[in-house]
Amino acid sequence: MTKSVVAKGKKMNAKYLNPYTDFGFKKLFGEEGSKDLLIDFLNQLLPARHQIATLLFNNSEQLNETLTERTAIFDIYCQTETGSKFIVEMQKAKVNYFKDRSLFYSTFPIREQAKKGGWDFKLLPVYFIAILDFHYDEKEEERKFRRDVCLKDQDGDVFFDKLHFKFLQMPLFNKQEDELETHFDKWVYFLKNLESFDHIPQILKEPVFEKGFDIAELAHLQPKQYESYQKSLLEYWEVKNVMDTSFGEGFIEGEAKGKLEGKIEVAKALKRQEQSVETIMDATGLSREEIEVL
Repeated sequence: MTKSVVAKGKKMNAKYLNPYTDFGFKKLFGEEGSKDLLIDFLNQLLPARHQIATLLFNNSEQLNETLTERTAIFDIYCQTETGSKFIVEMQKAKVNYFKDRSLFYSTFPIREQAKKGGWDFKLLPVYFIAILDFHYDEKEEERKFRRDVCLKDQDGDVFFDKLHFKFLQMPLFNKQEDELETHFDKWVYFLKNLESFDHIPQILKEPVFEKGFDIAELAHLQPKQYESYQKSLLEYWEVKNVMDTSFGEGFIEGEAKGKLEGKIEVAKALKRQEQSVETIMDATGLSREEIEVL
């Protein structure tokens, strides 16, 4: 077993969920009961004029007008009471044409503002916010943890102030607890290290983070939720293992190896939770015989 898989296997005994997983991210930020966490986090990224008081969740699946056009599925899609729209994405691994994809996604909340009949084309602000568990900047010397992007002219002056992109390259955030200076620093520290915490650090003992820890505690999940989280965690490991092993061992071999080892680790964890063999089979795709010999 590779070192990377061993390290991930140890996290199977984690107290808190992994926010990079689909389940974990939406549990923290995408439910009615955790809406105040999302508002607090987004307000750290927004200028004073666009601060959020309330949010309404929109359907995260935006279908185009015809079946021949592409479907866009966002992690979280929401809007304020004034109509400003936000797409919030958690990206686990690098994808081709990431910047193109981000721009394409931003067109959906722009187009849906069009009104039938007499419309003067006035648009409300649109924000695309991406939390990235990888480097999207190819050249190391050009990498920035946070990149705020908007349309500017040749002199660097803002040309259009209603379309914004905010990218957070999480691997580039390396501040330790005693180096955190702002509320935004605390949020990034919380997200990056949540799965590895076994208690609430003193610096994060604020109501918003304490609620985040409470929501993220695995012991509070219902059995069905825990099973869904394990499936989501397995998917996360598969993606990360493919990325980790695709260099040196060959992509195909690494992908197969990563998937199998990830499934085994999930199965072991579910056995420690005394889940039924049937539940483990559903969660991992392993056979009864493979599970029983673990």
